[in-house]
Amino acid sequence: MTKQHQDKLMITGLAWFVAVVIFFPLFWMLLTGFKTETEAVTTPPSLFFAPTLENYEEVMRRADYFKFAWNSIFISGVATLVSLMLAVPAAYAMAFFPTKRTKSTLLWMLSTKMLPPVGVLMPIFLLFRDMGLQDTQIGLIIVYALMNLPIVVWMLYTFFKEVPREILEAGRMDGALPKDELYHLLVPLSLPGIASTALLSIILCWNEAFWSLFLTTSDATPLTAFIASFSSPQGLFWAKLSAASTMAIAPILVFGWMSQKQLVRGLTFGAVK
Repeated sequence: MTKQHQDKLMITGLAWFVAVVIFFPLFWMLLTGFKTETEAVTTPPSLFFAPTLENYEEVMRRADYFKFAWNSIFISGVATLVSLMLAVPAAYAMAFFPTKRTKSTLLWMLSTKMLPPVGVLMPIFLLFRDMGLQDTQIGLIIVYALMNLPIVVWMLYTFFKEVPREILEAGRMDGALPKDELYHLLVPLSLPGIASTALLSIILCWNEAFWSLFLTTSDATPLTAFIASFSSPQGLFWAKLSAASTMAIAPILVFGWMSQKQLVRGLTFGAVK
């Protein structure tokens, strides 16, 4: 066996090991959702058991799953759209019309992600209360869009920097205005990067739990709050919690699996010239 073949086998084995480690918690959660509450807390845990659907039936009886799912889909989609509408012009200006403060501005935007959300919980809570945005889809859309805006701007800025300037200069020579450059040249050329940015933003919005728990009560609650509703003062019901968690992450897992080619294509956009 050649050295090159050995290296290839080692890399393949390492990749499989990492994949199994990442996937195992999801597999165990799925498995636990089909157990009874007694089997779910049995020590040592059992891999072989008689599966049951009673946890899923109980989840559907206790809550309107489809209402929570619709809230997650609508809020994540619209928040991502709002983020892109704000981030595309901002990233375009920073990438092609930089100033001496552009890099400082980008670093400052990214530094806002280091602030713990609880640090601004009270002012946002009071602001939303006074503006009537508590427990509304619009309120969560605003929070999610602004929360992900720094990451979206950074990613788009990186993708836009990979677009050859000569293409935009040729457009200017043909009389293209800045808005024409942006919407008729840059955006079509950067579609893979924009698509991967949108996918990442949707995933981040879908998984956001902190703000959904504190800013909603019933009408606008997404699936993250739906999961939290299965904990109680009596303790955690692991089997029902696992079933609820599986139902909450299933849509975004399927969506991510269907979009994996676009995501990988976008994340490697500009890597090879």
